[in-house]
Amino acid sequence: MVKRVNKAGESGRRHGGVLPGGEGQPAFELVQRKPSAIPVLVAVPHAGRSYPAQLVERMRSPAKDCLRLEDRYIDLVGRAIAEETGAALLVAHAPRAMIDLNRAADDMDWDMVAGGRPRGIVRHAAGRRARSGLGLVPRRLPGTGELWKGQIERSELDARIDLVHRPYHASLAQVMEALRDRWGAALLVDLHSMPPLGPKLGKEPAPDFVIGDRYGSSCSAQLSCAAFDHFEMQGRRAAHNRPYAGGYVLDRHGNPARGLHAMQVEVCRAAYLDAALCEPGDGLAHTAEVLAGLVSRLADELLSGLRQLPQAAE
Repeated sequence: MVKRVNKAGESGRRHGGVLPGGEGQPAFELVQRKPSAIPVLVAVPHAGRSYPAQLVERMRSPAKDCLRLEDRYIDLVGRAIAEETGAALLVAHAPRAMIDLNRAADDMDWDMVAGGRPRGIVRHAAGRRARSGLGLVPRRLPGTGELWKGQIERSELDARIDLVHRPYHASLAQVMEALRDRWGAALLVDLHSMPPLGPKLGKEPAPDFVIGDRYGSSCSAQLSCAAFDHFEMQGRRAAHNRPYAGGYVLDRHGNPARGLHAMQVEVCRAAYLDAALCEPGDGLAHTAEVLAGLVSRLADELLSGLRQLPQAAE
């Protein structure tokens, strides 16, 4: 279910998955250079803006709720990073309102589904995120309440998993394995955006970035330390794992023991959007420049760590 779109002299582009109700639109796209320039994949799971009409019609307040659910235009930052550094790029077109690619396929509030939980689901109770309203299919937002006019059919949920969630993660895993096989190790930078965490001035200004590494389990400490050193050198404030440590993407694809590292990077929307946090702002180019520098630094650190590994005796 992958359509390859290659042009001579350009990066290879693959469209994957299918957007349910989207008249054949792809659920995501993968752009990568061959051979790869650096051992890094930048993934953007929450910036999808392809909304099928039937999805919008079932939402109570689509204009407001879609905006709040999106990592608004962070894909533009991701594309600029990939262009500058040569990193592979995986961008979801399917919106988070349809399915959250940073949740496990069983992390669902089953009260949303007509007929309830199907047989064979291992998790018998909704996870913490699903209980809060932000499971595999978001149900509610703070201050907004219910997002949907009614339940969804189980067949519809199955289609979203089969056509979007499963192929997205299969593609992500395939790229990471290929990068690791070529370079000896690979790094996933899972790119997200966040609302401002507080005022930017004063004794304790809110950070512009949050680095999540699942409390040290999804990537090496060397990479996390390099990230914070980079932001300090750029004069940008960054936090570690709080309030965002990473989710299902890092749990599934981060395995440092196998040379597969995964880091979540949250970017404050005020850093790259306009004052209304709705459209691209004047800070987008600089934010992309800072993050491209981060990706280059992390690639260097990853390869440096491989060179420092003890060699087998001859």
